[in-house]
Amino acid sequence: MLSIQNSVALIRLDRPPVNSLGHALRQHIVQQLAAAQADPAVRAIVITGSERAFSAGADVGEFGTPLQFQEPILPNVLAAIEASTKPVVAAIAGVALGGGLELALACQGRVALAAARVGLPEVTLGLIPGSGGTQRLPRLVAAETALALILTGQPKGARELAASGLFDAVVDGELIEAAVNRALALAEAGAPFPLARHRQPDAAALQAAVEAQRARLHPRQRLQPAHGAALDAVAACAQPFDQGLQRERELFLQLLSSPAAQALRYQFKAEREATRLPANLAAAPRTVDLVAIIGAGTMGSGIAIAALDAGLNVLLLEQDEAALERGRQRIGDHYRERVGAGKLKAMVAADSVARLASTTDWHRLAAADLVIEAVFEDLAVKQQVFRQIDAHARPGAVLATNTSYLDVDAIAAATLRPQDVLGLHFFSPAHVMKLLEVVRGTHTAPDVLATGMALGVKLKKTPVPCGNAFGFIGNRIYNAYRRQCEFMLEDGALPEEVDGALVSMGFAMGPFAVADLSGLDIAWRMRKAQAATRDPRERYVAILDRLCEQGRLGRKTGAGYYVYTDGKPAKATDATVRGLLDEASQARGLTRRPLAATEIQRRALLAMANEAALLLAEGVASRPADVDVVLVQGYGFPRWEGGPVFWTRRQDRAELATQLQAMAREAGHGFALGNLDALMAQ
Repeated sequence: MLSIQNSVALIRLDRPPVNSLGHALRQHIVQQLAAAQADPAVRAIVITGSERAFSAGADVGEFGTPLQFQEPILPNVLAAIEASTKPVVAAIAGVALGGGLELALACQGRVALAAARVGLPEVTLGLIPGSGGTQRLPRLVAAETALALILTGQPKGARELAASGLFDAVVDGELIEAAVNRALALAEAGAPFPLARHRQPDAAALQAAVEAQRARLHPRQRLQPAHGAALDAVAACAQPFDQGLQRERELFLQLLSSPAAQALRYQFKAEREATRLPANLAAAPRTVDLVAIIGAGTMGSGIAIAALDAGLNVLLLEQDEAALERGRQRIGDHYRERVGAGKLKAMVAADSVARLASTTDWHRLAAADLVIEAVFEDLAVKQQVFRQIDAHARPGAVLATNTSYLDVDAIAAATLRPQDVLGLHFFSPAHVMKLLEVVRGTHTAPDVLATGMALGVKLKKTPVPCGNAFGFIGNRIYNAYRRQCEFMLEDGALPEEVDGALVSMGFAMGPFAVADLSGLDIAWRMRKAQAATRDPRERYVAILDRLCEQGRLGRKTGAGYYVYTDGKPAKATDATVRGLLDEASQARGLTRRPLAATEIQRRALLAMANEAALLLAEGVASRPADVDVVLVQGYGFPRWEGGPVFWTRRQDRAELATQLQAMAREAGHGFALGNLDALMAQ
C-alpha cells in the first residue's frame, strides 16, 4: 500500500542493512512506481531509504546467479523512473553507492542530507557502472567531477558536491519535507521534467577530460581493464544518450566475466569471511575499553593511534620518561598533521588525544582490559616484558604480543596464564595498514581469540585468524616467495629483472626493492636467529648476508641491492652486487642464464601456492581464502589477481604438479611439496 504525504507518494526502500538492490527490492520499486502512476491522488513521487543508506547498490551475492538478470533488471527499473508521468525525486540519507546512486541519477530530482555520501565503487570490483552511471553523471556534473567518482571508486560527501549540479538541494535536516517540496515544485512546473538523458555535454571538453585522465592513469590502473573501460564509457557520452547507454552496457557485460572482476569479487567476499572465526573456534569476545600498549616506538605509537581512532581509551607505557615523551610527541604530531591537512576536525582530534594516558608505572596495567606488547622483536626481551605484564595485569585481561614471526607459545610461557595470551601481528604503519594477523597459541582461550578478532574489526582492520608457526601466514609465505626469488638470482636473473617482472604483473614493489626499503638487517637478524637450526644440506643463498657484512643495509645506508642517490634507487644494480651474484652462481656450480619475465612470475607464484598448501595442511591457515586476504592486504599482491590461491585454482592441476616437482628438484634438500588439492577445492 502506498504511503502518501501531501499528495506525494513515498516509496521506501526497506531491505536492511544497506538496501542492496537485489531482485526483491527492484521488483518492489517497480510495483510501487506503477501504483503511484495509477493513483489519481498522487501528484509526485519521492523514493527514500533509511537513515543509514538510501541504497548501497547491487547485491553482490546475486553476481553470477540467475537473479542478477531476472526482470526487472536495474536498467529497466531506471527506465521506468525516467518514463514516469509524475516527477520522481530521490531523498538521499546515509550512502548512495553504485546502483543506488544510479537509481538517484535516473530521477527527475535529487535532495540529500549534507552528511550523505555518494559514489560509484564498481571499479573496485573490476567493473564499471552498468546502469547508466557513466552516461547520466557526466550529463549532470563536470566531466572531471564525474571521472573522479567513477575512476577512484571513492565516495564523496553531499556537502562537498552541493554546487556540482548533482543535487537540487543539500539540507541539514527535514530531508523528506525538502524532497516532497521539490517533487511538488516539479509537478507544478509540469512536463517535460528535467532528466539527465536530455542533457548533452560539450563533446570537445568531454574528450579532453577523458584523454587527460587516461594519460594520468597509474601503471597498476593500466593493468586493470575496468579503468580503461570506464574512460571509454564516459567518452561515449558524446553520443546520443541511448547509444552511450548501449556502449556502457556492452563494456559492463564484457568486464563482468573478466578474470580481474572475478578475482576482485572473490577478494571482496574473502575479506568479509576472514573477519569471522570458523565455527569450531567461535566464542563471545571479552569486553575491551582500556588498551595498554607497552612500547612507544613507531609500532606502539601506530597501534595507539589506531585504538584512539576507534574510540578506545589508551594507556601508553615505556621504560623511561624520554622514550615516553617521544611516543606522545609522535602521536600528537599525527593528529596535528591530520587537522592541518583538513582530514580531521580539531574537536575529533582533541577527543582522541584526551583519551591517551601515558606512564612508566607498571602498576597502572591493572586497569587495562587488553595489554599489547610492542617492543623489540627479540624473544628474550619479549619474555621479560611478559613476566612484568603477568605480575601487574588484572586477572582476565587479554595479553597480546605484537610479533611478526616469534613463537607465541614461548612468549606465553613466560606467564602463569597462557590461556589469556595471543598474538596480534600489526603491519607498519599500524594506524594505516588494514591487515591484522590474530594468532592463537596452543593454550589461547576461545574468547581471547574472539577478542582479538573483535578488536581488529573495531579498529577497522581486516583481522585474519592464524595458527602459531614461524612467520604465521604472511611472513611464512613471503619468505618462501623471497627465497625462490633469491634462487633466481643464483640462476641468472638480476634483482631489477626480478623486481621488474613482478611489478609488471601488478605487485606494488618487487622483493629486493622491498628488502632495501625495510632494511636488509631485519631479514639478516632473522636469518642469524635461525642459523643454529638450519640444515646445511638446504639450498641457502647468502647474497643478502654478504651485502649486510659490507654495511649495505638498504636505503637507510644508501646502498643495498640498489645504490641510492637522494633516496632514489639506481635503475640497475652496481658492480658490487653483480660480482656477488657471479660468486654465488659459481659456488653453486650454476651457469648463469637469462630468465624471462613470465618464468620469474610463475616461479614466484608457484612458491607462494606451495607454501599456502603446507600452511593449510598444518592448520596455520583456517581457510584457503585467508591466505589470499593476507597476501593482498599486507604484502602488495595485486588485488585484481585475487591472491596465490585464486591464481592456483585457475591453473591446470597436472601442469602445476609437474612444475612444482621441478621446483623441488632445483631447490634440493628440505623442500617440502604441499598438497594442491586443498587449495584447488572451491
